[in-house]
Amino acid sequence: MKITGIEAIHLRAEDPLIELFDGSYDDCVLVVRTDGGLTGIGETESMAPAIQAIVRGPSAHNHARSLSAILVGEELDDPTRLWQKMFDQTDYVGRRGLMMHAIGGVDLALWDLKGQMEGKPVHALLGGKKRERVPAYGTIYPMARTPEEVKAQVAAGQAKHLRAFKFAADPWWLEDIALTGRLLAAAREQAPEARLIVDAALSYRTAEQGLKLFPVYKDVGIWFLEAPLPLDDVEGHLEMSKHGLELGVGDLGLTHVRDFIEMMDRGGASICQPDISQVGGFTGITQIAKAAFSRGKRVITHGYKTNIEIAANLHFLAAQEKEEPLEFSLSHSPLRWETTVEHFPVEADGYVRVPDGPGLGVTLNWETVERYRV
Repeated sequence: MKITGIEAIHLRAEDPLIELFDGSYDDCVLVVRTDGGLTGIGETESMAPAIQAIVRGPSAHNHARSLSAILVGEELDDPTRLWQKMFDQTDYVGRRGLMMHAIGGVDLALWDLKGQMEGKPVHALLGGKKRERVPAYGTIYPMARTPEEVKAQVAAGQAKHLRAFKFAADPWWLEDIALTGRLLAAAREQAPEARLIVDAALSYRTAEQGLKLFPVYKDVGIWFLEAPLPLDDVEGHLEMSKHGLELGVGDLGLTHVRDFIEMMDRGGASICQPDISQVGGFTGITQIAKAAFSRGKRVITHGYKTNIEIAANLHFLAAQEKEEPLEFSLSHSPLRWETTVEHFPVEADGYVRVPDGPGLGVTLNWETVERYRV
């Protein structure tokens, strides 16, 4: 079976909080078609118009080719081989960043197709699932500004059976640390047994700034701190790692296994948080996991897009030896909930079932695609 075409579809819903750091209202869906009639899908957390340019070309020369020029006409035999070909023939444009985002979205679609061809779920292609279900945590953003409203946010997640929560920070958390403490304490009061995570979302510019909030985080029993600093501040991460909280890194800019190795070896990171759509898909995240596990580190995937990424993360997490949680975005964006026909409800005990259909086990809701296509 041969690849006949690749499409990058820009989806955009009206964002009532456009000034905030929320990518769930904008998406780039990758569709790979074949001469056998099968279609594979993926998505990427990136700038859709840039991904469209990378996918459709035209090529500049043989080390700056479009992904369509590289893949159309290729046999759909081995996604890893095709990943390496994309990586090698785009290296003049960049072996990090946007190019890896584009490769990641396409790679997800290639693994989806491989699974469909063989009649197997992706987790079977990754070595087989080690569990039927994965625990989930709900991501809440933006955080409300009164204790009562924060409790209501957590309660809404509890109504979906979630038993762990992550709050994504904003710079205002540093402007009134006492208020931040009261808000996090309210979350803890609403969910006394829950694991609580803080995603600093690069809200601190220096380790000195971020450390001002550590007493608050420790008081409420934060499980770990995600994305505390700009990712080029390796030394700052190392300093923050010495103060009693595990650090998770990667979802806000790391796109290659070597980036994660530097943060583990020199930055004190104990948890890698790759976004599977940004790090080269299943092929790229497998490289990161191998590097992390060889160092005794953990991999907890990032995921704030649609059910396409939810499905991809479930396949990856199910195939790993140790159980780690699934990020379950509670965004109000219609893209989050309506992009696929299939849904992944959280079951009564806080777990999400791993899909067993061929490939990713999800299909596009074309009505949603046409409604929000740019």
